[in-house]
Amino acid sequence: MIKHELERLVEEAIARASERGDLPVVPAPEVVLERPPKAELGDYATSVALRLQRAARMAPQAVAGAITHHLEQPAAVAAVQVAGPGFVNFFLADEWIQDQVDVILRQGAAFGRVPLGNGRRVQVEFVSANPTGPLHVGAARNAALGDTLANLLVATDHRVEREYYINDAGSRMEALGASVWARYRQLHGLSAELPADGYEGEYVTELAQEISAERGRSLLETPSDEAIQQLSRLAEERVMAWIERDLADMGVDFDRWYSEQSLFDNGLFDTALGLLRDGGHVVEREGAIWFASSELGEDRDNVLIRSNGQPTYFASDVAYHYDKFLVRGFDRVIDVWAADHQGHVPRMKAMVRALGIDPDRLVVLLYQLVKLFKDGQELKMSKRAGTYVTVRELLDEVGADAARFFLIARSSDVTMNFDLDLARQQSEENPVYYVQYAHARISSILRHAGNADWSSGDVRLLATEPELGLIRSMLQFPELVETATLNLAPHHLPFFAQELASVFHAFYRDCRVVSDDPGLTRARLKLVSACRIVLANCLRLMGVSAPDRM
Repeated sequence: MIKHELERLVEEAIARASERGDLPVVPAPEVVLERPPKAELGDYATSVALRLQRAARMAPQAVAGAITHHLEQPAAVAAVQVAGPGFVNFFLADEWIQDQVDVILRQGAAFGRVPLGNGRRVQVEFVSANPTGPLHVGAARNAALGDTLANLLVATDHRVEREYYINDAGSRMEALGASVWARYRQLHGLSAELPADGYEGEYVTELAQEISAERGRSLLETPSDEAIQQLSRLAEERVMAWIERDLADMGVDFDRWYSEQSLFDNGLFDTALGLLRDGGHVVEREGAIWFASSELGEDRDNVLIRSNGQPTYFASDVAYHYDKFLVRGFDRVIDVWAADHQGHVPRMKAMVRALGIDPDRLVVLLYQLVKLFKDGQELKMSKRAGTYVTVRELLDEVGADAARFFLIARSSDVTMNFDLDLARQQSEENPVYYVQYAHARISSILRHAGNADWSSGDVRLLATEPELGLIRSMLQFPELVETATLNLAPHHLPFFAQELASVFHAFYRDCRVVSDDPGLTRARLKLVSACRIVLANCLRLMGVSAPDRM
């Protein structure tokens, strides 16, 4: 990547300037190149001279001058200038920029891949909603974020496993079973009330109807406690089928569906608890078993096993992350959680440290809520779910492409306002339509060119500002992939896609691709074909289709 090559050359220039006495020998700050806000300031700029001035006891312009004096200028760079208070600005050579069209065409689907991970194993655990009802739109944002992040990690040389953690142990599954039991009894003409902590959505009645169609009245002959346990299992199977279907329709596939109950059935919790106990991190008081997290910097201890003998959700988390790190051996674990779990993060870090694991290997990506708007009004409730709008309703309303694009279009720490009317529009105001239309338009151009052989096109003919500007925009893609991955920030992808589509549409307005000039036609067909590759690669990372026709 040219950006990193230039950063390396600046570091070497600072070292040479110090060796030869043009700069004092002082610790050099990290060299970072950024894109200037205005094109006339070059393609890249670094402020390292301003950050060196105090240690060097020199004016920043003098530091910048020393750096440029000792800089080995590669063929890719046409000029290096000292600007403003001491910035070093780099201007890429037009010839090098033009040559990148052929580079993109050669790399094809691999363009944008960046060697960051060195094959390290990363688990991304996301969605993981309780199987007590249909997924809500918050889970849809979780799914879009987690899956896109996994795609980015794969594109940056990580070995990634996607996992859904099924919360199939504990009181919520019992509440689901009791709710279905009440509806089941009512279907057969018996009086029954939903439990106070039960589920009221229409889907509970649907579950009862499906089970009744299969089992008839047989469960009425079973003791209530046993019937509720059976209904809990039967309902879970059906709810998980809904969840798998909805996620598959969003383009989300998991490598593993992991049962919480298995942590206790397989003895993983007992093993993890023993490890904490051996490390002196477990205390017993008030009839309960506690994780002594206050000794690790937390403001209070946390219950692992209640006084009634029932493990807490935190107990499951202990066993689950013990398995992730110490049994399956992931180098890094990324959990995607709703922002209301923020208070849970410090104790998770403390727990991981108590297990002897570097807490930096656990990353929790928090995301804010989703608000749906239709006809200018916020949607509050789903008839089927009872208290929330479901993923299925969202997909039926706007489709998977718009859902995924919109759900990652804002930083995860910002509340998402999702405009359903906008997502359905077939106009340039709809960002996903705008980007997909750019890809379809290029496909149409290439079809219009017919059997024309443009492989011999001379990229040196791409000399106008619209042409060079389009290439420059495409070249930002690998940097964007790197930034989005390092910062766990998938929202950079839709932003880039819209910017590239905008630059392409401007190019198309100003430059006729297929013209009476055969040489220029071949060169521009090369250019738009490269642009189609970059757009498709970006859309693929987002899990959004790249249509050839619209």
